[in-house]
Amino acid sequence: QAQLVESGGGLVQTGGSLRLSCAASGFSSTYYTIGWFRQAPGKEREGVSCLFKPGGSTRYADSVEGRFTISTDNTENTVYLQISSLKPEDTATYYCALAIGFVDCSDNRPASKARFRSWGQGTQVTVSS
Repeated sequence: QAQLVESGGGLVQTGGSLRLSCAASGFSSTYYTIGWFRQAPGKEREGVSCLFKPGGSTRYADSVEGRFTISTDNTENTVYLQISSLKPEDTATYYCALAIGFVDCSDNRPASKARFRSWGQGTQVTVSS
């Protein structure tokens, strides 16, 4: 049973930065995708960035391109999301999730989201204006 644990959320001012972490364990697939999603109250869950393993290639949603950076520490199987130039509309609960194989979470298609079967509990990011 895969387990994912997010951390690093908090309250920041507009323009600030945070680094979110996702520690993944309990699975053994060589080919997989870690995706970062976010969900604001009353809105659908949105895929913002994903990282494919092995190889480490990445994808970003248009709404965060240039402001968010996804990366990994291969020795610890942890995936990070550096979120910068934050705006009030970035306020949301941020989740990481695991899909076996390559899935582009940033296309936000229902079929893509459905392939992410293991989810963390989420970490809250609040951006004050």
